[in-house]
Amino acid sequence: MKTSFATSAGGDRPNEDYAVCGPGWAVLLDGATPLDGVDGGCSHGVPWLVRRLAAGIVACLVDDQMPLPDVLAEAIRRTCDAHARGCDLSNPDSPSSTVAIVRARPGVLDYLVLGDSAVVLRRGHEIVPVCDDRADHLPGGRPYTAGLVRRWRNAPGGFWVAGTSQRAAREAIAGDARDVTAAALLTDGVTRFVERYGATWAELFKVLDGAGGPAELIQRVRDEERAAPPPTGKRHDDATAILVSGIADR
Repeated sequence: MKTSFATSAGGDRPNEDYAVCGPGWAVLLDGATPLDGVDGGCSHGVPWLVRRLAAGIVACLVDDQMPLPDVLAEAIRRTCDAHARGCDLSNPDSPSSTVAIVRARPGVLDYLVLGDSAVVLRRGHEIVPVCDDRADHLPGGRPYTAGLVRRWRNAPGGFWVAGTSQRAAREAIAGDARDVTAAALLTDGVTRFVERYGATWAELFKVLDGAGGPAELIQRVRDEERAAPPPTGKRHDDATAILVSGIADR
């Protein structure tokens, strides 16, 4: 199995994406940028959170029989334990992150998606995206206010992210697939190539699996953003893409 990845910060802030790969698995996290003036009750910040979550996930992936929702739940528990006593883990604006995981086992690929990062599977000539779009369908509809997002974050009927609630891990989209030859893990700074700029998932995967690899895919996204800036929100977001290939050879 072979993995390659690229990442690009969206601006002057530290990159809040985090990628880590190992023999038989890959993990991608995208920390949620805090809104200006919002107190999340945590002294550590988003980059600290995603690294702690990643460390907990990797530690549990050593057990290749542990279900991925259990892996994520344990990583969230360990991260909560690592917070200083002064952090308010009951604060609904506490730092949080999306999560995407794939793990290859003999004959099967396990996957998990939580939040608006994505996993895309290649099975023969078929490209299969695994996406969690619950944040696009919150009660009340767009435009979302900060209060509405706060109300429905990690709440039944809303959307789920990794932060302080182990229940979020049970709400992840998780499963397994056979006959997968390659997989992509993508933050929403990359999936906008499809969701905002109209490419197909097959076109995205073709760029990702081409000579330029993940870096070329991110460059294509940046080119689109410069040509047609988003009408609202960030012009450039943190963007990270991982390509996992040779899965059938594992």
